[in-house]
Amino acid sequence: MSASKIKPTRPGCFHSVGPGNLEPADFARWYRGACASAWDGVDLKTLAAVARELLRVRDRGRKVLVMGNGGSAAIASHIAVDLSKTARVPGRPLIRAVALTDNVEFLTAVANDKSFDDIFVAKMEALLEPGDLAILISGSGNSRNLLKAARYAKNRGARTVALLGFEGGALKRLVDLHLIVPSDQYGVIEELHMRVGHILTFYVRQLGKG
Repeated sequence: MSASKIKPTRPGCFHSVGPGNLEPADFARWYRGACASAWDGVDLKTLAAVARELLRVRDRGRKVLVMGNGGSAAIASHIAVDLSKTARVPGRPLIRAVALTDNVEFLTAVANDKSFDDIFVAKMEALLEPGDLAILISGSGNSRNLLKAARYAKNRGARTVALLGFEGGALKRLVDLHLIVPSDQYGVIEELHMRVGHILTFYVRQLGKG
């Protein structure tokens, strides 16, 4: 069965149960098609603009702070490692990238003593400076702690980028650049956010080959 012929049992259901009643190979074909379709809708001009932001912070000695919740927290950690290590170009400054999700003791202390909505802002108060870049990752674009972080970053004079899904949610209106994976399926959104991270990393790295 081709991916184009496989339809969900109801609209927008993948984030809960998937298409339903498919054999593993058919589900894999459906999923592959869903990823390909969503990727076709990603704005590559915006992706290029995000790449230029990374080069700006690298060359000016600024920092990149990456954050997200749940699966997006794992993506934030992965992207921060890739930018600070894998994207290294001999003879050029390092990208100083930090994932705000990587200190569970700090996050839980803030969540317990204040609010989960404050976990990223509390860390940004210590780390964020004007000219830095904040990358906020969210499927829905409506996580309150990320909305609060975006506002804080703008007020501190930092640049802001959001990796989003669905239609972007409230977060797309609060950032300088937003890159939307046009899908209502969280697995697809997260997979393509990770792809974006890899593209940015290896784009920066290959510049050193010229």
